[in-house]
Amino acid sequence: MPPLRRPGADREAEEPEYAGDYRLQANLGSGGMGVVHLATSASGLRLAVKVVHGQYAEDPEFRARFRQEVAAARRVSGAFTAPVVDADPDAVRPWMATLYVPGPTLADQVKRNGPLSPAELRRLTAGLAEALRDIHRAGVVHRDLKPSNVLLTDTGPKVIDFGISRPVDSDLRTETGKLIGSPPFMAPEQFQRPREVGPAADVFALGSVLVHAATGHGPFDSDSPYIVAYQVVHDEPDLTGLPDALAPLVARCLAKEAAERPTPDEIMSALQPPSYEAAAFIPAQRRPPTLPGPLPGALPGASPAAAAASAAWDADTPVRAPVPRARGRRRLRPSVVAVAVLAVLAAGGAFVALRTDAGDATGPRSHPAGGAAAAFEGWETVLGESGTPACVSAADALYCSAPGVALARLDPASGRVLWSRPGADGARVSAPVAFGGLVGAVADDGTLRAFGADRGAPVWDTGTAARQEGANPAGDTLLYPTSTSAVRGVDGATGKQRWRHPLPGFTAPRFGPYDEASGLVPVFETTGGASRTTLAALRPETGEIVRRQRLAGDLVPVGAGANGVVLLRSSNADSQTDAVVRYDPADGSVRRIALPYPLDDPRIAVLGDTVHLLDSAGRLTALDTAAAPAGRVLWELETAAGNVSAPVLGPGGRLYFSVADGRLLAVDTERGALLGQTGPRLRDGRLEYATTVPAPVVAGDTVFGTAPDGSVFAVDGRDPAGW
Repeated sequence: MPPLRRPGADREAEEPEYAGDYRLQANLGSGGMGVVHLATSASGLRLAVKVVHGQYAEDPEFRARFRQEVAAARRVSGAFTAPVVDADPDAVRPWMATLYVPGPTLADQVKRNGPLSPAELRRLTAGLAEALRDIHRAGVVHRDLKPSNVLLTDTGPKVIDFGISRPVDSDLRTETGKLIGSPPFMAPEQFQRPREVGPAADVFALGSVLVHAATGHGPFDSDSPYIVAYQVVHDEPDLTGLPDALAPLVARCLAKEAAERPTPDEIMSALQPPSYEAAAFIPAQRRPPTLPGPLPGALPGASPAAAAASAAWDADTPVRAPVPRARGRRRLRPSVVAVAVLAVLAAGGAFVALRTDAGDATGPRSHPAGGAAAAFEGWETVLGESGTPACVSAADALYCSAPGVALARLDPASGRVLWSRPGADGARVSAPVAFGGLVGAVADDGTLRAFGADRGAPVWDTGTAARQEGANPAGDTLLYPTSTSAVRGVDGATGKQRWRHPLPGFTAPRFGPYDEASGLVPVFETTGGASRTTLAALRPETGEIVRRQRLAGDLVPVGAGANGVVLLRSSNADSQTDAVVRYDPADGSVRRIALPYPLDDPRIAVLGDTVHLLDSAGRLTALDTAAAPAGRVLWELETAAGNVSAPVLGPGGRLYFSVADGRLLAVDTERGALLGQTGPRLRDGRLEYATTVPAPVVAGDTVFGTAPDGSVFAVDGRDPAGW
């Protein structure tokens, strides 16, 4: 049974066994500010207990915010929220217990099953309007209404997480230079006049949530929070895809001026008379989550409802206006990833400016790697001033992107920057991709741009009409799904279209990882309420479908096993991975290997017939899918690492992965033993944590890691004990 307390030296190791009189039975999810645990009250009620991280418990400002959250949640507890059962904001580790609410979040529902039907959307509109009415009657402004803060239950939607809400009569005001919220669902006044935010901001957020529920994207859509901020303030919303009956009402909710938006009561009146069709709000295939017993220990994963209860611990961190980039090597404290007020007031421009000068002022810091292979010289190069770089290895070179750096080529032996191309500060970082002898980087506007590997000269780009979200590299071909259900193949070397046509048997195809051995790409689509999956193999050069098979369950390809076997992860009704499915195209056989317990969004690496699953709590499980009769667990390893990257396999049967604090860990896949780890990366003597952790890169015997202090570093993969 997994332990109640985690071993190790990271911040999760200090998690207590109790919050007040409640014994913490399971870790349901973790965020930037705290951890949510499952507990049971004396009367048998299932509770979700938030416990603040120790480092924030010592911050008086954070304690004040947490106390405000408890007060706000108590004021609005009712039919449309998760009621507060108990709390102690003055404890050594502040905590709050709310009733556990079963049901997926709206974000998970849309991601898994697609946009809601008109009937479901109508009931969602009425339920959220009624919830906002009661919240505002209690004198509270939520200020962070978004799909991940809406739970879908049999009795209607529930609004959760009041971590950044404010009572109208509160004296705790937004400080100068801080913005709080989630940019795609913030109102114009939250960017322009944050001290004047009132109930109308929640109505604007409601409009954005409804667009997301109806279309799968927001009315203002960009990977860059800066662009979203500008769009919210200046641009008209994109309401394409909304039902005609609701579009005018949603447009009123998204009015730029707060006074022009309807009140929640007016929204409910506009929906009269009630629609009997709207009764079918929750999809029929959803089942109540499987809950652990009274004392199960720390669960490896959480249901969407439990995860939703803690999701906004990351989002409730104050958003600070950015500071200018320093010149040279001076390193600044990072601002929390968010939206700049100044960016809202100015029009956007070109976010990747190409230049042909070679070099960068930043140089490497070298040090010996130590251990048995002492001849290897490790190095560390600061590529960006804040934010975690993401890298790829291709043709004996290392290419990285970072905030402010669209693409840079590093010498893998020394870490010296050979050339770099500037990018937008604060832009979301994606790992570069290699194809057709070129290297592609994603600009802040979503454009994929291809550069020559040697000198970094621009070769071609997709243009703003083709976003990187749909680009899938497969050898020297890029695959793009289109809005017309067709797929097009693009020559990676030239950017020219090779073919374009619908794929027989698919309406919204997705792609699995490219298999170099066979030269094929898995194509899949889940249908029938996530009860079955159509799986095919595509030849990327021609668009030819080689084979097609319909399999039972909600499946996603994760890699190729031995002898052409396709391995897929299977998800249950709560979107947790509960099994690995082994499909052999040679004879059509299908075997399902159940996991000992469901995992919440595990990162996966495949080595032969063995699947390695790394969960969000740092627990690593090796599953032999070929063992008769139904596979077997080879080993499990507790690494005590939270918020981890995808694992990467390297020579000698070693597996490597990164952690949010910049550590790099190595595991022996034969024995399931931890071989070594680097130390966390400090900035000005302080630990930093990445919200998204890029995977390390393995090239030969060298492993390249990245850290939230902006550094890229190299270590000897043969000697993890010497790290």
